[in-house]
Amino acid sequence: MWHPADGIVLISDPRVTAIPVHDNGEPLVEVRGRLRLDDRMADEDGAYGRLRAGLLERLERAEEELPAGFHLLIVEGHRSIANQRRTFDDYRAELAQRFPSMTPGELDAAASRYVSPVEVAPHTAGAAVDLTLCDADGIEYDMGTAINDTPEQSAGACYTAAAGISGDARRHRKILASVLEPAGLVNYPTEWWHWSYGDRYWALMTGSRHALYGPA
Repeated sequence: MWHPADGIVLISDPRVTAIPVHDNGEPLVEVRGRLRLDDRMADEDGAYGRLRAGLLERLERAEEELPAGFHLLIVEGHRSIANQRRTFDDYRAELAQRFPSMTPGELDAAASRYVSPVEVAPHTAGAAVDLTLCDADGIEYDMGTAINDTPEQSAGACYTAAAGISGDARRHRKILASVLEPAGLVNYPTEWWHWSYGDRYWALMTGSRHALYGPA
């Protein structure tokens, strides 16, 4: 089933791609040892466990504001350009097979609901993080879908404001937002787990003149 992104600014939007990048030179730093890190998206180079220093500092502040019994669980941070391109192309091909009447432009836009085009991808800049909530034992809270469930797999429940999720899942998503938004991060509304700081999408959503981070 095709799930449109009505009213949502997609990361492929020309307003996003038009934003300039003035990279501030912050290094990629290791998440491990500072926040909880899951290994389900581990890659050979360990890129998944690195973020720009400014983003990781904001996540640490957010962790401190969580209610008792809740912790951030980082699933994926930095992603190589090659990995990003492969993920986008694979999902686009899947959509083309599933929806053969789609035009190339429609396929690009549909794919960008779930995977960023490599030209603007915040993961390649170390500016985005995929994360969830867990308890002190590392057991994940119900968030309505698994991380990385596509709109097709989840019948649209991966959208942050999706209506068809349980009350507990909705409450947990609100808890996540309640600490990440004050820390300066912005959510990509088609993926409840995807938050970023300093990338082009963040710049558009916050009214900043330029992005702080380019491909790292």
